[in-house]
Amino acid sequence: MKALKQLYLFGLQQALSCIFPVVIFASLAITKFVSLPLLSRYDWLLLICLITQVLMVYTHLETRDELKVITIFHLIGLALELFKVHMGSWSYPDEGYSKFFGVPLYSGFMYASVASYLCQAWRRLNVRLIKWPPFALVVPLAAAIYFNFFTHHFWIDIRWFLSALVILVFRKTWVVFEVGSTFYRMPLSLSFVLIGFFIWIAENIATFFSAWEYPDQAEAWTLVHLGKVSSWLLLVIVSFLIVATLKQVKNTRTDENIGSFIDH
Repeated sequence: MKALKQLYLFGLQQALSCIFPVVIFASLAITKFVSLPLLSRYDWLLLICLITQVLMVYTHLETRDELKVITIFHLIGLALELFKVHMGSWSYPDEGYSKFFGVPLYSGFMYASVASYLCQAWRRLNVRLIKWPPFALVVPLAAAIYFNFFTHHFWIDIRWFLSALVILVFRKTWVVFEVGSTFYRMPLSLSFVLIGFFIWIAENIATFFSAWEYPDQAEAWTLVHLGKVSSWLLLVIVSFLIVATLKQVKNTRTDENIGSFIDH
């Protein structure tokens, strides 16, 4: 019975941490099958995302510090979207007032929703990191992963080299989380894989509801290639590294006990 209770509590905390992504998926589903008046679908999605973000901060589901992190992810994601659409990796075929160089502004919130999940799950599960690598390794690695999403169009794709580097750098790192006053732990690399896989599932749902479309989905929806898991895995890694680094910087600046966040 205790195991079932713990599983329920863990699932509940995960569900509460996914409010923003759930709102986005629900909005994609509704606007795909229901034609809303006055504005285009993309414009309505942007409006819904903005209202959701305001309400989450107003109701204290998200803190102001978490909003700052989410805003950073919105800008990072939007920059990536602008480049990828320009390179023809995927497209947003519908019209909308809120499209900027072919990219609807709501798309940045899809990246921000990943940050929202990470921030909330971190807080709700009282996450701690054991044997976190030095700052001088983490920041360049996160930057290299992000910029590879751009540079592989003009140079070789080094994602597998970066993946191997992640395993090497974080081979001793564990993530510890709390469920119902009981602490559990798993290798950090395993948590990356699990989150990346579930985001790939979410990507299939999103493309089914026409959030965006890949070239091979122009005629009819098809399952997103399993190889995309590697892309989402790297995106999860860079997202996690950014969140962890920002939390470490905040704790240092506020003179909090860094041991409550990271044990070296």
